[in-house]
Amino acid sequence: MVPRIARLDSRALIRVTGPDARPFLHNLLTQDVETLAPGHLRFGGLLSPPGRLLFDLFLLGLEDGVLLDVAADRREALLQRLAMYRLRAQVGVEADAGGVFAAWDGEVDGFIPDPRTPALGGRRLGDGVETNATEDDWQAHRLAVGVPDPAADTLSDKTYPIEADFDLLNGIDFQKGCFVGQETTSRMKRRGVIKNRMLPVAFDGPALPFGAEVLNGDLRAGEVLSGRDGAAMALMRLDRIDGDLTVDGRAVTVRRPDWSGLQDEKRARSGLRARLMTD
Repeated sequence: MVPRIARLDSRALIRVTGPDARPFLHNLLTQDVETLAPGHLRFGGLLSPPGRLLFDLFLLGLEDGVLLDVAADRREALLQRLAMYRLRAQVGVEADAGGVFAAWDGEVDGFIPDPRTPALGGRRLGDGVETNATEDDWQAHRLAVGVPDPAADTLSDKTYPIEADFDLLNGIDFQKGCFVGQETTSRMKRRGVIKNRMLPVAFDGPALPFGAEVLNGDLRAGEVLSGRDGAAMALMRLDRIDGDLTVDGRAVTVRRPDWSGLQDEKRARSGLRARLMTD
């Protein structure tokens, strides 16, 4: 199979350089930046102080700093936010004109494996790449793998990073210490109070409308996010993902992607119920 390569025009770059570039970002972001080696790629986010997701981003280590891959329509807002936090740090923050590319269905030289899950393929930040696919093709692939796109799926500033599966997709380093919003994020993970997650849903027919309610019988079970014909992401209540689910009267089914660990969780719950019934 010939690998597919697409330019992601929905993404843009920010270059952060200077002697304080790594500690500056390290103290802000959910990801460990100080140990990020040149040429290595990590996934993370910038949160609000209460712990809500503001920006998802990829971090590419450079010799003189870090290159950030961010949502194109949010780049200016992130530049302003970083300028607000910069204070006296010896850091340069500027937009970079390079492109963002994704490759899948095979390995391609010059692409770094996507840090969220190898099933997504690879990513490259820069230019000089020939493409043979569109960003719409990439979005279809992403939905097939079942990975959320926080830029498209985040509900304003209401979403917690764990609800967007950052903890399952290598987007949060819980060992690194403080970052903006760290207290709420760590408490949710430590106490296991995760009630909602973004998960892929499958159905027959045309795309479901963004924001449509997912019902489990008569009970609200979730909300549709980005999608296309036959597939979508939805923010789902974990205690209502099993059963007869519908959206506007159409049957939908929640998929449990391999990377999510929800298959093991479901088997564990089933095993616990079986043991309780036999005790």
